Parts: sequence; C-alpha cells; structure tokens
Amino acid sequence: MKIVYLPIDERPCNVHYVQMMANSSTDIELLMPDVQLLGQKRKAADTEGLWNWLKEKANEADALILSIDMLVYGGLLPSRLHYLHDESTELWMERLRNLRKSYSQMPIYASNLIMRTPKYSSSDEEPDYYEDWGRELFLRAYLLDKKSRETLSCEEATQLGEITASLPEEYINDYEQRRKFNSLTNVKTLELVQEGVLDFLAIPQDDSAEYGYTAMDQKAVVKKREQLRLHYKVHMYPGADEVGATLLARAYNEYKKQRPKIYPIWSSTLGPQLVPMYEDRPFEESMKVHVLAAGCQLTETAGEADLILAYNTPGRVMQESWDQNKKDITYTSFRNMLTFVDQIRSFISAGKKVIIADSAYANGGDRELITLLDEEKLLDRVTSYKGWNTNCNTLGTTLCQGVIGLNGNTELIKENIIYHLLDDYFYQAEVRMEMTADFLPERGLTYFDLKDSSEEVNQERDRRLIQRYREEIRHSFKEVEIEEINSFAPWNRMFECGLTFKKRWKEHAGTN
Repeated sequence: MKIVYLPIDERPCNVHYVQMMANSSTDIELLMPDVQLLGQKRKAADTEGLWNWLKEKANEADALILSIDMLVYGGLLPSRLHYLHDESTELWMERLRNLRKSYSQMPIYASNLIMRTPKYSSSDEEPDYYEDWGRELFLRAYLLDKKSRETLSCEEATQLGEITASLPEEYINDYEQRRKFNSLTNVKTLELVQEGVLDFLAIPQDDSAEYGYTAMDQKAVVKKREQLRLHYKVHMYPGADEVGATLLARAYNEYKKQRPKIYPIWSSTLGPQLVPMYEDRPFEESMKVHVLAAGCQLTETAGEADLILAYNTPGRVMQESWDQNKKDITYTSFRNMLTFVDQIRSFISAGKKVIIADSAYANGGDRELITLLDEEKLLDRVTSYKGWNTNCNTLGTTLCQGVIGLNGNTELIKENIIYHLLDDYFYQAEVRMEMTADFLPERGLTYFDLKDSSEEVNQERDRRLIQRYREEIRHSFKEVEIEEINSFAPWNRMFECGLTFKKRWKEHAGTN
C-alpha cells in the first residue's frame, strides 16, 4: 500500500515517528516530500512546491493523508502567524476539488487543526506580542466565554475587568482576525467532506481548554458538522502532532478492510474520569474518539480483543514528567502499579499484543512504570510504548503502532520501542530539564534558544542518554546493544529532539 503523506510540519514527531511506524510493516510504503519543502519552524513551507509534488506523487498512491494546515498556511506555526485573506482559502478548496476530480476513487484523509491558545506568555511559537501578553489573551477569552455560559465569581469578574483595561486592543484585533480566518478554513473544509472531496477529516485541538478561544471556535465547527450531518466522517478531539499517525492507522485499516478491537486496562481507578493537562475532557472520552478515528473499535472483553491498551494515568493529580522527584502522593495512593504491570505480563503470557500509552505525566514517561516493566522483562515484549508530550499525542501514536504491529516486523517494532524509551522517557522526563538547569546556563543558552551551540548540546545529550539507558534498562533488550546515539534539535531548542541510534544485534542472545 502506497500512501502519500503530507505532515503538519517538519519535526520528528510528525515525520520520523510516522515513518518509523509505517516502516514496521512490509504492507506500507510512505511517500513524503523532501524536508526542504516543509519549511522551518516559523518559516512557511513552499506550498506551491508541495502542491506540485502532491499532484505528481498522487499518480502512485493508494491513499492520500493531507494536512490542510500545511497546504494553506505552510505548516503548524505559520497557521498562527499568517496574514492570509479569505481568497487564499477559496484557492486551496478549489485545488482540492480538482484533485478529487482527477482521482475519483482514491481515499483522501485530511486533518485541519483548531488554532490553539496557550495559557502562558511565550512568543516561541506565537506572535511576538504573546511574549508579554499571551497569558492575558488566554484569560480574557477564557473568562468571556465562561461568562457567556455560566456565572463568573467576583474575583473572576474583577480579573476580567483588569485585563480588559490593560490589554492593547491592537493585539486583540490581530489575534482575533487570524482566528477568524482559521475558523473559516475549518468550516470550508467541512464542506469538502460534505461534497465528497475528502473521505475523512480529523480536527484536533492543540492545547485545548474548557473555555476560551479554542472552545469558541470548536462550537462553530460543531454547529456546521451537525448541520451537514457529518458526525461519522468528521471527528473532533484534543491533540495535534499525533494526527498523521491516526490517519495512517485509519487508512491502513480501511485498506485491509479491518476494524481491530481494543480492550483498555487502567493503572488507576479515577484515571478514566480525570482531565489531563493541556486537554479539555476526561481520559476515557479522548480514548473513545481516538479509537474510532484510527478505524478501530472498543470491546468489553479481553478475550475478543486484538490489542490490549494498557493506559497509564495519574492517581488523582497530574504533574509534569520532570517533577517525578517530588511527585504527588496520589501517584502511589490512588493507583497500584504492581497490579497494572502484572496485568500486562498476564496478557502477554496469554498471547495478547499489548500497547502502552504512558500518560500519567505530561511531557514524558513514568519512571516507576519503566522500572517495573524492565524488572519483569516486559519492555521488549510489548507491541508499543509511547509517553510523549500530551495525553492525546501519546494515545494516537500508541494506537497507530498497535494497528500496524498486528502484522509488523518484530525487530523494527523493538527498535521503535527503544527509540521512544530514549526520547519519551530518558530525554523528555529526565535529561531535558537536567541539562536546562546544569548545562545551558553556564554557556549562556536558554530552553528556547541554543544559539550557535546546538552541536555541543547534542553531544552532551547523547552522552547522558546512552549512559541512562545502559544504567536503567537492565533486564530487557538483552539481544540488542546500543552503541551510539546521535541527536539533534529540530527547532534549536530543548523542547524536542530528533535522534538516531547505532545498535548491534548480539548473536546467540538468550530470550527473555
């Protein structure tokens, strides 16, 4: 199966993660544009070059997976920074209609994000004024939306008045004008689904909250979806960078004419009802829609399940992964990890494929889970391990690897697990903030700016990653030796990294 894939942006999570999962199956060949066409962070992609590439490669494809954000804006960050006018939307909608005319039977899967509104002040991924006024822009919209739907407390009403008096009007106008254009594009894309131009549309919500701009924009899309009766063809949920993987799973399932059955197990009693950080709904509600979007279905019995989804959630309070040295007591008192890992071991021993969504912490994996899985020699026996960034980023990629892993290459699946242990756990949860505290300051570097010292940072990161892996993975992957790690900083910052590793498969290694 040949799939043309146009990602949201050029970062490893949108390119390399998806490529690794596709490569783990001999059934899939993923066709992607040269990274030079995809832009660089705030610099928009060459959208005309991408359109020409897409028209050329569509001749070879069995399915298309397209990011509307990449086509219209030139990438994820440019979708938050552009000065496009309404005619730009019409141009791309008409181009997609013409593409459908040329390939009337080819499945086209698309994604189009609802623009995020971070709760904090930072211009790293937002307009320059977000550095000083981002928190206020978020809070103003949050409180206005809440006021229209509920009643503000006296404290909240006072806060809204103070923000309204101080926040420069030109920043509000600029921000809201851009959101207005993006919302129009969301609605126009729904019309393409109704016309049959797009077979399926995913609308993720990056860094969403219960109230505010994202919630208000979501209401407009919900209204249009209901008006057009597109509930089955347009799915909305928290997420963003996992959407390429979600659509890959759906495209593969529909190509194979299958709907894998998923049975979830949870690490905590309250976990399904908790609302994770950076999202607007409980874990269980996100799971339902992600399973459907990936072309799978939930089942109530483990016996009939194709995949066991081991869902690691907080006990009651969720924290960032780098705070595990001072973790909330409910990570222990409101969940039992020994029971959770014992369930995983039992399912694997019974011949079930187990995929792990490690979402107990935001922005990285759970040290206790990794330790217990290694002690039980289970890390190299699961079909997927992922624990990166937000809950839905983790969940969407976990489900995709599970779908492809049903008939995947065992060695490549193990390599993917090692990759995500290095990245999701060792880097994101441990090494990232350690280096931010003890390595960057003495070199005059910051979390969001490595200046011209990225190579020095990469080398130190590589050294720490391989050391941690060798020290902490003691019982799993006995047949694989990690000889070398080479990482890089895609956007010249510490938030994410890309990496490759050199490995050696040991001869005559014993099995676990």
